[in-house]
Amino acid sequence: MIGPASTAAALIEHLRSLRSEAAIAGMARFGIVTQTALGISTPDLRALARIAGNDHHRALQLWQSDIREARMLAIYTAEPRKLTEAEARCWAEDFNSWEVVDTAADLFVEARLLSLIDIFAADEREYVRRTAFAMIAGAAVHMKEEPDSTLLAWLQLIEKHATDPRNFVRKAVNWALRNIGKRNRRCRVPALSLARKLGAAEDKTARWIGKDAVRELTDEKVLARLKP
Repeated sequence: MIGPASTAAALIEHLRSLRSEAAIAGMARFGIVTQTALGISTPDLRALARIAGNDHHRALQLWQSDIREARMLAIYTAEPRKLTEAEARCWAEDFNSWEVVDTAADLFVEARLLSLIDIFAADEREYVRRTAFAMIAGAAVHMKEEPDSTLLAWLQLIEKHATDPRNFVRKAVNWALRNIGKRNRRCRVPALSLARKLGAAEDKTARWIGKDAVRELTDEKVLARLKP
């Protein structure tokens, strides 16, 4: 029986028992790296995480496995208040999937490891750089008490890396810009200004990021939902 007292080894054994070849094939269609996947859905992993409970030491052990589901479970069951910058950077060394990156980014934001954003953005590796902008996108939504100035300061970083043409970077840069702009009406103004600037750029990646952001930030339905 799986529960809070379950070891990392027991959880991995349980995960292996749930392997589904059909589900693995389906994941590949969504760009999920499946070489080490067992085919367990995110909702099922979240449900298992609730049963297993949070245990930071065990989460670090789970991460040592290269199994996709074990690493996702590590993220779900880690304790944000105990997560250190060194541990987060160690995990980032293994990033090889947008799914793991985006899930870990939320954990890093919850752990308030915001100093990693500049560090990750400066990293040339595609998935590590994506982490920076996934963190910004998540912070814009979840850090409701954070001053707007914190988010707006990251617009410079967005502009700096808006010419990175790699798929998982450019989409995350765009995501970060849109989420800052949708935070509230105050943030929308500078975010929209940058989006228009990028939309007029010669670089095609920056132009795509900007035009797509302008499209969303000027949408009437989006505007109607924005807080002052």
